[in-house]
Amino acid sequence: MTDASTALAPGAWKVLIVATLGSVMAQIDATIVNVSLSSLAGDLRTTLGTIQWVTSGYLLALTLILPLNGWLVDRIGARAVYLWCFAAFTVSSALCGLAWSAPSLIGFRVVQGLAGGLLAPMAQMMVARVAGKDMARVAAYVTVPILLAPLLGPVIAGAILQHASWRWLFLVNVPVGAVAISLAALFLPNDRHERRQRDLDLVGLALLSPALVLFLYSADRLTRLSGLALFMLSLGLLAAFLWTAARKGKRALIDLELFHSPLFSLASIVQFLSNGTTFAGQMLIPLYLIDAAGRSPAEMGWLMAPLGLGMICAFPSAGFLAKHLGTRALAAGGALLATVATAAFVFLAAHEFNLVALTVALFLRGAGLGGIGIPAVTTAYSAVARPDLPMATTTLNIIQRLGGPALTTLCATFLGWQLSLAQPAQSGSTAYMWAFALLSALHAATFLVALGFPARAKRTD
Repeated sequence: MTDASTALAPGAWKVLIVATLGSVMAQIDATIVNVSLSSLAGDLRTTLGTIQWVTSGYLLALTLILPLNGWLVDRIGARAVYLWCFAAFTVSSALCGLAWSAPSLIGFRVVQGLAGGLLAPMAQMMVARVAGKDMARVAAYVTVPILLAPLLGPVIAGAILQHASWRWLFLVNVPVGAVAISLAALFLPNDRHERRQRDLDLVGLALLSPALVLFLYSADRLTRLSGLALFMLSLGLLAAFLWTAARKGKRALIDLELFHSPLFSLASIVQFLSNGTTFAGQMLIPLYLIDAAGRSPAEMGWLMAPLGLGMICAFPSAGFLAKHLGTRALAAGGALLATVATAAFVFLAAHEFNLVALTVALFLRGAGLGGIGIPAVTTAYSAVARPDLPMATTTLNIIQRLGGPALTTLCATFLGWQLSLAQPAQSGSTAYMWAFALLSALHAATFLVALGFPARAKRTD
């Protein structure tokens, strides 16, 4: 800790604390409502199908606003964007707590998502700005609380609902947000001199934002004709955006010239695959445990706990390992460990349930996944000049978010196909065995791409 802190500019840790606080709040709010949906439906006199949009609307809004990140930072500066977003997030939290109906709550949650959608990428960008060559070590410290946020969300929600109204799920953000805004105003440096006057690519925004939302919305609805139609529409909009962005160059909403750098391209692919395999595994493993291994849904929490524990144990040491082993060794080693651990599920699916083997495989898979993200981000930023950091951050976050639904859909479709071929006597074990084989192959692809990383990624500016 001491070495990392002395390598940073004066006051840098204050910036990192402010950046982390915003990202943690946005991440907690993405999961904190899930455990209260039935209570919300009863109190607001609506159905679960309607009230689930309190969560879905928030998540879709997070994605809808993301393409604007780079343009906003260029136009008004990172400090101004962060302060405005935090203020809007805090005010919309208060409005959610005061909602009088299901439609009003959903509407306020969408506004909250639009504000919160920029907090996480802004935090990532500010960390990159102040960390410089110590990005791997600093990011390791910052990522731990962000990683804990989705785990803490349901715990905090349960404690609040036990002693107070669901409205305090949102109202609790108000005093925390007020303190965070004050800290941000005090600690974040004035970056007006780094602003660049750039026109907003309205055509690109009209193509990319709906494409991302439709892609995420339709990814788990491909079995329906309407879902398939929306999925194809999202691909068409993405293709149209790429065509217009290639023609506009640096005037586009997303600068595709970033991908002229082989390192940035490799890091983007690793981010896509890593996020995708993470979410695909979170879908496949619980399904296997319930459908093939005969475990009950009530057992899922503690059965899956070693996965999160492995990730939490890996992140704090990622900076140390990156310094001593190098960026390539850490990323490739993490991907290889995840490959081997996931391949163990092929064996598990072919044999009787084994708690010890499951626990070890989940922990090692989590540890492997925990070693990929930081060197991938470090490699991407090492290939980008400081003025292009906002655009690079936006691009990386978009690619990362697309990986989850894309590979989850691929694995779910493949599993469904295998289950349709399985004999009744097999109870789906063979289908899950092949599905885990596919997931292992995707992890192996991450390993092969990570081998292209430099031994040590360093920023030159």
